[in-house]
Amino acid sequence: MIAENALVAYKNRPALVKEKAADKILIAILGGEQLKVREKDIEPVHPGPVRDFSGIEVTGDMENSGAVREAWELLAGQGQVSLQELAELAFGEYSPAAAWAAFRLLLDGLYFTGTPNAISPRQREDVEAGEKKREEKQRETGERDRFLERLRSRRLDLPHDGGDDARFMQDVEALAYGKSPKSRTMKDMGLSETPEDAHALLLDAGFWTVQINPHPARFGLSTVSAKHNPGPLPEEERRDLTHMAAFAIDSPWSNDPDDAVSIETGAGKTVLYVHVADPAAVIAADSPAEREARDRGATLYLPEGSSRMLADEALPLFALGLSEKSPALTFKITLGEDGEIDDTEIFPSVVKVRRLTYEAADTLMDGAGNGDDGAGNGDDSAGNVSVANDSAVLRDLNALAERNCRRRTNAGAVNIDLPETHISIEDGTVRITPIVPYRSAGLVRECMLLAGEGAGIWAAGRRGQQAGTILPFPYVGQETGDIPNDVLPGMAGFYQLRRCMRPRALSTKPSRHWGLGMDTYTQVTSPLRRYTDLLAHLQIRALLRQEAGLLRQEAGLPGGREPLSTDEVSARLGAGEAAAAAVVQAERASRTHWIMVYLTDKKDSVWDAVALEKKGNRWALMIPALALETQVPLRKDIAPNDEVKLVLKSVNIPRGEAVFVAQE
Repeated sequence: MIAENALVAYKNRPALVKEKAADKILIAILGGEQLKVREKDIEPVHPGPVRDFSGIEVTGDMENSGAVREAWELLAGQGQVSLQELAELAFGEYSPAAAWAAFRLLLDGLYFTGTPNAISPRQREDVEAGEKKREEKQRETGERDRFLERLRSRRLDLPHDGGDDARFMQDVEALAYGKSPKSRTMKDMGLSETPEDAHALLLDAGFWTVQINPHPARFGLSTVSAKHNPGPLPEEERRDLTHMAAFAIDSPWSNDPDDAVSIETGAGKTVLYVHVADPAAVIAADSPAEREARDRGATLYLPEGSSRMLADEALPLFALGLSEKSPALTFKITLGEDGEIDDTEIFPSVVKVRRLTYEAADTLMDGAGNGDDGAGNGDDSAGNVSVANDSAVLRDLNALAERNCRRRTNAGAVNIDLPETHISIEDGTVRITPIVPYRSAGLVRECMLLAGEGAGIWAAGRRGQQAGTILPFPYVGQETGDIPNDVLPGMAGFYQLRRCMRPRALSTKPSRHWGLGMDTYTQVTSPLRRYTDLLAHLQIRALLRQEAGLLRQEAGLPGGREPLSTDEVSARLGAGEAAAAAVVQAERASRTHWIMVYLTDKKDSVWDAVALEKKGNRWALMIPALALETQVPLRKDIAPNDEVKLVLKSVNIPRGEAVFVAQE
């Protein structure tokens, strides 16, 4: 029976019996709370009388004394004892404090097990294993406490100094990389468990440098290229177009050219040839290389390097102009006098491609220079067309491009021209270079758009596996945006238009692309860089072989199947586009990261900006030299497109924020 004023345990906490009734017992819990409980809900510890909790609990000092182990050794191999006997043996008395300490020994479970009325000593091997584990934990706790002190004082012992604090920072890194939502170290430091705050701590503690970019990992992306080598080219018939002047025109930093252009004119017709890298000649649906490309969605381009959608070994095999002759899938687009597409033919080819930078192409269009392509291989070797002929071909291509741009504009296309920059890392230094709007960049854009339009029309006119059905194909559409009646001129107007743009939509059925001014459009010119382009090539290749009456197995070509069904194309579109969206987000966040790194040592520098739009008491502004948009409160009255001088006041790399103020 439990008497009033007895010391009992309620849910392993000390309690005092205050009153007894027939079915309930009133107890007071350490801390002042009183409860009515059943007798079976409490365990007797000491009969009392105990008036208060003085001397009871909570430090555990008594249980940690050496007498406890001596008591266990004395009881080892013997029978069971009571709580009173254990208290007397371990602590020399059966006081309320000693009784509670003995009860805590039972709860602790290292030396004893059982119930208060029947306590047994644990086996020696179990005790020794428990003691070892506890010692290791205590040692680890001590090491961790010392680590936290070093972290607070920002004096970590890092591997390059012979220290091992890196092991304690792994959870902070995992949080900063987005690989874990929690961090014990951040919690112990009293910091928010967010990737941004983890990044800030890693920088502040000197564990990371600003050169570490965590954003690709946060989006689950690999920073190494795909691993599955698609393999060698199969033997197949290819149309020889090596007699044509073919140009792969791109930025000087591009090293994976996957499209080139040629042109023929005469008899009221203009024929555009867009030669595209041909990895679908080797890669089949559901092959390891195709699945890997689908999982990646696109090549990840970062200032610090690229991780390719296809294996690095595919580049010299398929990229155009890296060898004397290149395999290609050629889109032959015949244009009428009105600039509309009369016919599109698609076929495997072999081409001789000359690589040019945009600057070199513009120079050639003007008939100047010696034909140097700007990439260090300007020697006009035997068999290459003359500089004069190159100039004429490029001028014809440019005339075609300008006409097509007018055609699209008349059809409602929206043309947006906002500043762009190229960011590179050279010997650890960030360099930001404004991208010059070369005419040849527009030339390439319009030719690629014509290839996409022609391929879309071509595919829409083909039939799939079932009679009467359109070939399932990755078409790109865009709904009409809400364009304001009065669009502002200049950069502010382009900013307005961009805000009106709707997201693009992928579908297996053709639809109008409002922003491009096209009734049918797809993307086919970057199968080395974008998965949806590769998917389009897989369907084109399959249909070409089907129309030629060739089974892939009989031709010795990869795949062994007909064109993919609607459901198969839809599933691949969804997977590839989701992966590509992560790539876009990671590239955007990475650009911001490197811009912040670039600005870190430029506090109080002055920047030219252009006013775009007023938002409350702030203005959205564009800094062209950085291609960076920012918002700044301005006291003076300004208008859209006005130029403003901004002063950089602070930079926060983890949050991707730079604070500018208007120059007084």
